[in-house]
Amino acid sequence: MNSLTADHVLTVDADGHILEPRDTWINYLTPQYRERAIRIDYDADGREMLLIDGKSLAAIHGRLASLGGIEMDPTSLLETNRYPYEYGCPPGAYDPKARIEVLDEEGIDIVMLYPTIGICWEGHTSDPLLAHAYTEAYNRWLVDFCSHDPKRLVPIAHINLLDVDLAVQEMKRAHAAGCRGIYISPDMYARGHKRFDDPSLDPFWATAQELDLPVAFHVVVRDQPTTSYADPLDTDGARFGLFNFAFLAIDVMAGFTELLTTGVLERFPRLKISVLEAGANWISAWLDRLDHKFEVMHASTILTMKPSEYFKRQCLVSADPDESITADVVRHLGADYFIWASDYPHIDASMGVVKEMRERLAVLPMPDQRKVLGENAARFYGLSA
Repeated sequence: MNSLTADHVLTVDADGHILEPRDTWINYLTPQYRERAIRIDYDADGREMLLIDGKSLAAIHGRLASLGGIEMDPTSLLETNRYPYEYGCPPGAYDPKARIEVLDEEGIDIVMLYPTIGICWEGHTSDPLLAHAYTEAYNRWLVDFCSHDPKRLVPIAHINLLDVDLAVQEMKRAHAAGCRGIYISPDMYARGHKRFDDPSLDPFWATAQELDLPVAFHVVVRDQPTTSYADPLDTDGARFGLFNFAFLAIDVMAGFTELLTTGVLERFPRLKISVLEAGANWISAWLDRLDHKFEVMHASTILTMKPSEYFKRQCLVSADPDESITADVVRHLGADYFIWASDYPHIDASMGVVKEMRERLAVLPMPDQRKVLGENAARFYGLSA
């Protein structure tokens, strides 16, 4: 870690990723589910596939190397059956010692770690016991990974909402094991098509609030279309692939908007929410729109405040290093509501992002820069340098 001198700026990567070794679930699942483990195998034509309860995830069939791929040629990684999964995995994605070296090279003090294969399987099993077993196995592996340096490598627990009692059970277990936040899928396939304000989910929100565990929304990979516009299995990649890739952020924006507008934050006023990998430059315009529509619809909601007031009371949004007007949006809304993320080691991430973030924020007063670069994340997640 960088020496903590008086002029040191605490730098926290609020959304870094690991790339789970292909035998993670085989090794960590409880014995009764081991035959149904998430695993990487090959089809009859020799194409690599990610199996979820024995069924291949079609969206990445033959292209598993593209789950990683930082600083690699994306065109070649996206070619079917060219490279195996591990080809796209730099050592810092699966080796904690190597990850610390990446943090030192980049100038990052602390990273909060999220899954990669783990953002691919929800919605592809409707068995709540199996989904619970998948999350528990991953969370136990992640805590072991982070035990190499638990001050700098911070585990974020993956929780599935198909069975709320199991979700609460795993949340409590993971929290006791050292996890400092929660990741949930933003889309309805992962929660049995329940809305976030479904009364059956109240114990989950209440427990997250009680344990002071921030809940994060993050993009997911799926076979099912999100809307009539986006189809992840569209075969015309040259024409529609960019649309599908860019549209992943809509899941996060929609999940956040659903949670806010249906009154979950009204009923759980100490619940913390972080909005990840959708960028941050949209948030100001979207809150303006929500506030304006609330003026018309307030009698039809249970909200007692403007949507922007709930956001400022309970939420953070993560900025991407390549966004061009982050400083202006931070200046407009206030520096208390922003964090940033590297997305290491994914195909659309890059190295040198701390330098890029500092350059983006350089026009702001130094206290505001400090908040965005690390102090907000440390406060929100209860981290210590």
